[in-house]
Amino acid sequence: MSNVVPVDDAAILRAAALLRDGKLVAFPTETVYGLGADATNGTAVAAIYAAKGRPSFNPLIIHVADSRVLDDLVIWSDVAQLLASSLWPGPLTLILPRKKDSPISLLASAGLDTLAVRIPSHPVAQKLLRAVNLPIAAPSANASGRLSPTAPVHVVDSLGDKVDMILAGGRSQIGIESTVVSLIDTPRILRPGGVTQEQLERVLGYKISLFESSVDTLSAHPSPGMLESHYAPRLPVRLNAERAKDGEAYLAFGPRLTGTPTISCHLNLSPTGDLNEAAANLFAMLRELDNPSYIGIAVAPIPNVALGVAINDRLRRAAVR
Repeated sequence: MSNVVPVDDAAILRAAALLRDGKLVAFPTETVYGLGADATNGTAVAAIYAAKGRPSFNPLIIHVADSRVLDDLVIWSDVAQLLASSLWPGPLTLILPRKKDSPISLLASAGLDTLAVRIPSHPVAQKLLRAVNLPIAAPSANASGRLSPTAPVHVVDSLGDKVDMILAGGRSQIGIESTVVSLIDTPRILRPGGVTQEQLERVLGYKISLFESSVDTLSAHPSPGMLESHYAPRLPVRLNAERAKDGEAYLAFGPRLTGTPTISCHLNLSPTGDLNEAAANLFAMLRELDNPSYIGIAVAPIPNVALGVAINDRLRRAAVR
C-alpha cells in the first residue's frame, strides 16, 4: 500500500508534518506499533477513536521524547521521578495528575483529571517525537479490542487506508504493551506489560499491588487496556489447554508438546520456554492462527511469573466473549 513507507530521514520529516497537520501516523515502538496523532488537537484525537472504533471512555497514552516535555502536562511526584529516571525510556506508562492548564485534549484522557504518559525507547519513535516536537497520543494501531500490531503488515490488515502513513520500522522488539502504573495515591499496576512487577519493586524498594478487578464498561477507565474483552482474535480462545481439540489451532509454549497438532495448526510461542520470546511472538502468532479454517485457538499454560503475568493478562482478555 502507498501509505506504508520505509523509515529514513525524509520519511520521519514527512510523518512529523502529517502529525502537525492533524493526520494519523502509525509508527513502531519497542512494545507494539502505535497509532499517533497530535495529543493537543481534539479533532486529531477524535480521528484515532474513529479509525479504531474505540470507545471514547478508554483513555490514550501520551508519548513524548523526554521527561522535560511532561513538566507542562502532569504533576510530578518523588515516586514518579524515581521510576522515570530508572525505567525511561522504556515500556512503562505512568498515570499522573493532569495539570489544570495542560494542553492535552480532554478527549485523549477520556475527561479524567489524570494523564497516562510514557517515553518510548524505540529509535524510530524517538526520532519522530523529536521531529514533531509535540506530545503524541498513540494507542496500538489496530481496530479496538483486536490483536495489537507488532509489524507494519498488521497495521495494514487491521486499519488499511484509515491511516495516513505507516512508518515501516520492522517488528517490535518486546511485542506486548507497556506496563501501566498508577501513581495516584498508592502506586499500583493497572496493566502488566513490558516492565515486570519485580523490576518495579526493585526500583521502589517495596511491594506494589496488581489491580485485578474488572471495570464498569460504561464508565471512564483509569488506564488503557482495561476492557474485560480486549486484545481479541475473531476465533474463541481456550486457555491452559494441554492439547488442541478436533478443529482447533494450538498455540504451544515450551519444549513439551502434548496431543498431535499438525504443522498447519500449531505454533510455539517459545520452544525453549523463554517468556521474553513468547511475549514478542504473542500477537503475531495469535493473528496467524486466527483463521476461519479452525473453530478456535487452544493456548498452552504460560507460567504466571515475570513477563508471563502480562502474557496471561492479554490471553485472559482475548478469551472473554
